[in-house]
Amino acid sequence: MIRGMTARPLELTLRGILLGGLITLVFTAANVYLGLKIGLTFATSIPAAVISMAVLRAFRDSSILENNIVQTVASAAGTLAAIIFVLPGLVMIGYWQGFPFLTTAAITALGGILGVMFSVPLRRALVVDDTLPYPEGRAAAEVLKIGEESRSGGADSAKGLAAILASTAASAGFALLTQTKLVVAEAATFFRVGAGATGIVGGLSFALLGAGHLIGLSAGMAILAGIAIGWWIVLPILTAAGPQAGDVATWATTVFRNDVRFFGAGVIGVAAIWTLVTIAGPVARGLRASLAASRGVRDADTALEERDLPFGIVAGVSLAVLIPIAFLLHETVAGGPLAGSEWLLIVSSLLFILCIGLVIAAVCGYMAGLIGASNSPVSGIGILAVIAASLMLVGWFGRGGGVAETQALVAYALIVTGIVFGIATISNDNLQDLKTGQLVGATPWKQQVALVIGVCFGAVVVPPVLQLLYVSFGFAGMPGAGPNALPAPQAALISALAQGVLGGDLNWTMIGWGAAVGMVAIVVDESLGRAGRMRLPPLGIGLGIYLPMGATLTVVAGTIVGHFYDRWAAGTRDPESASRLGVLTATGMIVGESLWNVVFAGIVYETGSDAPLALVGEAFATPALVAGPIIYAAIAWWLYARTRRVAAT
Repeated sequence: MIRGMTARPLELTLRGILLGGLITLVFTAANVYLGLKIGLTFATSIPAAVISMAVLRAFRDSSILENNIVQTVASAAGTLAAIIFVLPGLVMIGYWQGFPFLTTAAITALGGILGVMFSVPLRRALVVDDTLPYPEGRAAAEVLKIGEESRSGGADSAKGLAAILASTAASAGFALLTQTKLVVAEAATFFRVGAGATGIVGGLSFALLGAGHLIGLSAGMAILAGIAIGWWIVLPILTAAGPQAGDVATWATTVFRNDVRFFGAGVIGVAAIWTLVTIAGPVARGLRASLAASRGVRDADTALEERDLPFGIVAGVSLAVLIPIAFLLHETVAGGPLAGSEWLLIVSSLLFILCIGLVIAAVCGYMAGLIGASNSPVSGIGILAVIAASLMLVGWFGRGGGVAETQALVAYALIVTGIVFGIATISNDNLQDLKTGQLVGATPWKQQVALVIGVCFGAVVVPPVLQLLYVSFGFAGMPGAGPNALPAPQAALISALAQGVLGGDLNWTMIGWGAAVGMVAIVVDESLGRAGRMRLPPLGIGLGIYLPMGATLTVVAGTIVGHFYDRWAAGTRDPESASRLGVLTATGMIVGESLWNVVFAGIVYETGSDAPLALVGEAFATPALVAGPIIYAAIAWWLYARTRRVAAT
């Protein structure tokens, strides 16, 4: 039979799209609330895959490819909820008095659709031709595969299912235990170093441990280098340079948030540019292959697994989306303090969105491949984007305008950043999903269509949830905010950055020093590569500096554990099977915590409390600090010992 014409299982189906849409309603709403409440969101692809498999098992003709479409739709919509890291800033500065549905949905959808289109030609460069680990993409694929294999039974599938269920239960159980406050979710100690201060912080998260196992030792060591630079070199120097503010922990974390993160943003900026340079060749080849595939969509000799959306459609949709963006920006400017500068602003902003958006799509895709979509510092990309957008406005308007003009410029910068941020979040998620698709044999163009559908679902859900939370709680920092206002930390930071650039008081010193360190990191990485040594990706170093240590040190530990497990597996009688059981154990760690986060987000929303399951108070803090690491280490040891025992049989 002609290749590409063989019968395939159902893939892009109406029921799959509708199921993905229903999951989206829950996950997107949960992510919006959780992100505004505690500044964190959870990955939705793996929980969506688990739910999809449970539901679609009732249909005899369902398949792994259809389940993949469901998780693709749901993950795109859930990821788009990260727009909350930008848009609440418009309320905080007093420019919006709520979230107008059409405007909010338009910003969300238009940026998301561009994110899908911009990342289509990147699939070949970053997913097919590159060796990036894509931890969550691989984990989602393993979940789908083990679900498919479990239908037919067999010893290997039984072992794999048992491994993933054991680590899922352990991960979810420990996450639940941390919410009771009987054990800590993060073990930290802060101390003085000479005249300065620093600390060691480890997040007791099995999802982070599992992600570390999947990303590999090279990325882990790069992140560890970033931790050492940011926390144990830069932080002690900066804290020693100023007076102590509060206790040692408060002092260190405040300086980290206000200064070290900007240092890390500088490293990420330079590493991002270098990443773009290094993948320019593969991206160009991907574009050429995409053009060839667009001519071969009707060619039976073109494998289905290699068919992206045709380049003509990608380019046409991208250009078409710029038209409603232009109308949106015109409505923002018309009749206000910036009236009369509409065309200047609109043309320059469209060029900005195109150029910066393409760069950000490539960088975010690379970051997702390196460390995973959940752990990627998309807020750091938002920081760089809002700085760049604000600098563009300073170039046209300068500084020193009236209060109304400055507010309008800040609002305009946030709206442009919101569109770019949509590109960042979706491209970050898109390539993870396409990696999952590659591993399960999906058709890329069908996944890309599903991603656009997921974006539209998310764009419809986000505005009413934001409006509900605005009316019910408000946001800290906005005019008239009450005591129960949601903190929305990233939105507060990004809006403050726009005001800082337009007002002339941004922390350029730290960004500049970070950029210099980023250049050194590039030289070191290239030198290691030429010497045939293990490389230290500069972007990984930037992530280690920028992200809180509680989110990175455990990932590093996971890379070390995974490295030693794989060395052990290589010496077994069936290395491939033993290695896969390790991957499934790590996958279960991510699955368990992800599913628990869905449940917990709903509990937080219903109760209005950020600690609704707490059984003890602050008086139990010391026993919880002692018990947490001990129980965590014991569970981790048991999981890997169990996996080794099963793999050896």
